[in-house]
Amino acid sequence: MRALASKNSPVTGQMLYRFDSAGTKEEIAAQRKKLAAAVPSAALLGSESWLDTKRAADQGAAPTIPFLIAFGVLGIVMSVIIIGSVISGAVGTGLRRIGVLKAIGFTPAEVVRAYVAQALVPAGAGIALGVGLGNVLAVPLLEDTESVYGTASLTVAWWVDLVVPAAALLVVALAALVPALRAGRLRTVEAIAVGRAPRTGRGRWAHRAVGRLPLPRAVTYGLASPFAHPVRTLAMLLAVAFGTIAATFALGLTGSLNVVGEIQDPEEHAAVTVLGGVPGANAGPSPAGRSRQPQQTGQKPVGADPAKMRAAIDAQPGTSSYYGKTLEDATVAGVSVPVRAALYQGDAGSGAYAMISGHWITGRGQLVVPSRFLERTGTEIGDTVRVTLRQHTASLRIVGEAFDTSDEQLEIHADLADFPALRPDVFLVDVKPGVLPAEYAEKLAAVVRPLGGEVMANSSSEGENTILILEAMAVLLTLMLVSVAGLGVLNSVVLDTRERVHDLGVCKAIGMTPRQTVSLVLASVAGIGVVGGLLGVPAGIALHGYVLPVMGHASDTELPPSVLQVYDTPELVLLCLAGIVIAVLGALLPAGWAARARTATALRTE
Repeated sequence: MRALASKNSPVTGQMLYRFDSAGTKEEIAAQRKKLAAAVPSAALLGSESWLDTKRAADQGAAPTIPFLIAFGVLGIVMSVIIIGSVISGAVGTGLRRIGVLKAIGFTPAEVVRAYVAQALVPAGAGIALGVGLGNVLAVPLLEDTESVYGTASLTVAWWVDLVVPAAALLVVALAALVPALRAGRLRTVEAIAVGRAPRTGRGRWAHRAVGRLPLPRAVTYGLASPFAHPVRTLAMLLAVAFGTIAATFALGLTGSLNVVGEIQDPEEHAAVTVLGGVPGANAGPSPAGRSRQPQQTGQKPVGADPAKMRAAIDAQPGTSSYYGKTLEDATVAGVSVPVRAALYQGDAGSGAYAMISGHWITGRGQLVVPSRFLERTGTEIGDTVRVTLRQHTASLRIVGEAFDTSDEQLEIHADLADFPALRPDVFLVDVKPGVLPAEYAEKLAAVVRPLGGEVMANSSSEGENTILILEAMAVLLTLMLVSVAGLGVLNSVVLDTRERVHDLGVCKAIGMTPRQTVSLVLASVAGIGVVGGLLGVPAGIALHGYVLPVMGHASDTELPPSVLQVYDTPELVLLCLAGIVIAVLGALLPAGWAARARTATALRTE
């Protein structure tokens, strides 16, 4: 090894240390300070702690946590709404039964326990099924995790299978308690006398107001029906609203993830890559999980002459634009570990990263950095930092904050002219419209290969698996929540239809057709769908605006405006209509049942 050493690339060593206290960044910094004082001056070139490695490993999963929590909260809230609606409906339709139970000796506490148990029994079966399916669905994910990290067999922690069912049962019990308490407070005589009939006079003003609209009588009757049961209507409205929130949030999330996939790696936008030397020599990341003393960057192996490469690209028909690039390990004042410097030559506008603030490099003396660089160094746009690369130090001014989702070492971007001893080892080429990259690369390769270079046409990246997984999870969770919202509407409409079956029989007896009956039932939820959509869309947009920055912070980056501003006017209009779709789909089944019910059967029903 010593025989290979030179002035520019001396032999260096790597030492691995265990400290007594290394649980936080502050403790590691204090231990590193002691270590630097114990070794000869300038012997410690850099270091990397286990916390840095852990942070890099966590970044792959960290962005998924905020949106999973958002969907989880939506699911729990909707479950509470549906459970409360079901028990409230059971109380409303079983007033006479409650009165009979009290008349034969049931105490208020026993009535409350009976209705809470009525919710807990089916909920227990559903929770058991959910826990089982959750464990089964976790198996593929855990197997992938085993293969990625090379760990032993992974399983769902035993306490999860205990805590989750217990918490779910508690939520069900609390959701059922409020309507159950109402049942316990009912007076025996009142419950027996009222039976299933709604309170006298409730909603008549709505019938008078809606009746003035120029709509068929069956429709106006349906539009006014929800006002007879305000609590049940509120539950249905919340179910539709939260379903719309989930759909709006999911649409925004998938749109933002698609934008991230388009902007996260600008090099992939180039049609052709021309290699002129050995790209990235001495610029690779350090071994994961090890503190290190990095090697100083040595001379790269000699490749093709960049001037000849540029001349070949300029002379090639079909060239639209191109720029040169090289990667080097650099030392930056204020950063304890080596920083990867991406240096550009020529028209680098097509390779520009999406900017969070400031602008892309336009000339010498400028530096563009990611969000986590500003956070770790305490710098901001406009500050000047010293960058040392191959014994050459340049003072560069930070002019922009780039959107960089790389989970490797810090990467900064500067003009190659600031370090005249370096040369580009790769050229990224854009071709003119109508020119096929593969054919262009084949023709250019015939000229470049004799010079010592290589040419390849770029293909679609395979590094978007995480985004595809997140989008698939968002779609799946949204379908589940929308289905729950539809079931909530179904439950409320079934209760309402069965309560009014005698009224429907009277309407049929005086000439209402099955089609008008369907219109009446669907109209009873249409207004709720409109209001739910109008409430859910702004709330979904607000949720998107809150969760996406949290996902970005989990990846140590801010987000550019293009990632957040993904909603278009046509999409918003369709999302507002989603509330009506959820409500109508939930009401179709009871509407069909009401239309098929025989008039005589309906009139005899009490």
